Amino acid sequence: MEQRIGSSSQPLEGAGFDPAFIPGLTSPASAEKTGEDGPEKEPEVADAVDVEDTGEAEDAGKAEEAEESEQAAPESEEDAVPDGPVFEASDRRARIVADHRGVRLVLDDQECEFRWDEIGAVETETARFGKRYTITVHTPDRRWYPIEIEAPARSRFTEWDSELDAVLDAYFEEDAG
Repeated sequence: MEQRIGSSSQPLEGAGFDPAFIPGLTSPASAEKTGEDGPEKEPEVADAVDVEDTGEAEDAGKAEEAEESEQAAPESEEDAVPDGPVFEASDRRARIVADHRGVRLVLDDQECEFRWDEIGAVETETARFGKRYTITVHTPDRRWYPIEIEAPARSRFTEWDSELDAVLDAYFEEDAG
């Protein structure tokens, strides 16, 4: 979902990169060989625990976590359902949700989330032919994240536009960036 601006080529190794490089005689110096990172640390070894003790400790830990999550749930702002508008559109591969928290894009197993203060602009585009609805989220650092949703019918485009406009009017502030 992310687009990179600039060259995608990797720097070359060899005489053009390192004037002291002579093929076959010297190898490129690496941080591991020169020890620039400092002394190597040995991996930490976990203490041995009796099998009987782990079962009781896990049960007690799970009970404490459950009590904490029940107490924290009503206080959490993200879990509370807002009274404001929510836009949601999806097809078999892609999904977009825009609500009080920001905009979330999902494509297959990839997803990204933008808070409202991270968004520079939101652009929509409909295909002249076909049923593709494209939403592009632009960030202030000149990156853009497009997602295409296949609509069940072209008549949904106007409905989606009005729902998204209501969410943008409620939560997006143009002068924030």
